[in-house]
Amino acid sequence: MLKFMISIIDYGAGNLKSVSKALEKLGMNAVITSSFKEINKSKAMILPGVGSFGDCMNSLKSKDLDQCIIENVQNGKYLLGICLGLQLLYEKSYEEGVWAGLGLLKGEVLKFDPSNKIPHMGWNNLTKGKEDILSHNIEDGEYVYFVHSYYAKPENIEDVVFWTEYGVKVPAVVREKNIIGMQFHPEKSGPTGFKLLKNFGELIK
Repeated sequence: MLKFMISIIDYGAGNLKSVSKALEKLGMNAVITSSFKEINKSKAMILPGVGSFGDCMNSLKSKDLDQCIIENVQNGKYLLGICLGLQLLYEKSYEEGVWAGLGLLKGEVLKFDPSNKIPHMGWNNLTKGKEDILSHNIEDGEYVYFVHSYYAKPENIEDVVFWTEYGVKVPAVVREKNIIGMQFHPEKSGPTGFKLLKNFGELIK
């Protein structure tokens, strides 16, 4: 097991246990926590997300976890946002109103065109956007599992490690330095998802 600790941030929403179990299978040491002390001393953070953008941001803010996350990222700590957690990394979402996100990445979150079946649910393949440690040992066309009605539109497309297609080009994996997002659920995406989580572990080791 890797000696360093990964904080899975508990703000009252998210698939916390499934993420924790996936990391455990990969030999990574993780704790589910909302403690500033635990988060501050960890080597990396994971921000899972299930539910609506506004509710999740309000929950983070009510616990001051938004500032804790931002300060740790500014200090160079790695952050991985999963599903809605990726969307929270951006500046703004238009999910049932207009909501400010964490603002760690430039861009906004938009709803899929209603001509597509919403939510986008199921297995979709990945197309490589750029070479990165996160893409190690992963080929174009591998499948991962998505469940979402909104998608990120990044200002900096060079941040996109993998794309997928669902009526529009959707950023599936993004990375800007120590800020990483995966729009799908790696913990539910079979061997490919586990390879991505393993690559994340190698990145922060």
